[in-house]
Amino acid sequence: VQLVESGGGLVQPGGSLRLSCAASGFTFSSYAMSWYRQAPGKGRESVASITRTGGNTYYADSVKGRFTISRDNAKNMVYLQMNSLKPEDTAMYYCRRGLDDYWGQGTQVTVSS
Repeated sequence: VQLVESGGGLVQPGGSLRLSCAASGFTFSSYAMSWYRQAPGKGRESVASITRTGGNTYYADSVKGRFTISRDNAKNMVYLQMNSLKPEDTAMYYCRRGLDDYWGQGTQVTVSS
């Protein structure tokens, strides 16, 4: 199982970023997928998740209306579109397979002027 995140970076408040997670080594369409984040000095928190077919999505209250999770089962990819970014969104963002202990290495998102 391999999960590789990309797309992080430095962005100004109000800006947008699109994170990507490339999955391999398992039948991607058989698993729900999630994005988590961990800010310095804080625990890892769930941001968004998506069911196997993409028919249902779930969001943390803190990102609802600003972030959108999506997936492409043909490409084994899961995405996180982040709009209206705030300084408090600064964190390392991780991709996770279902509720398993399989995580990517993370991609850093920094929101600062």
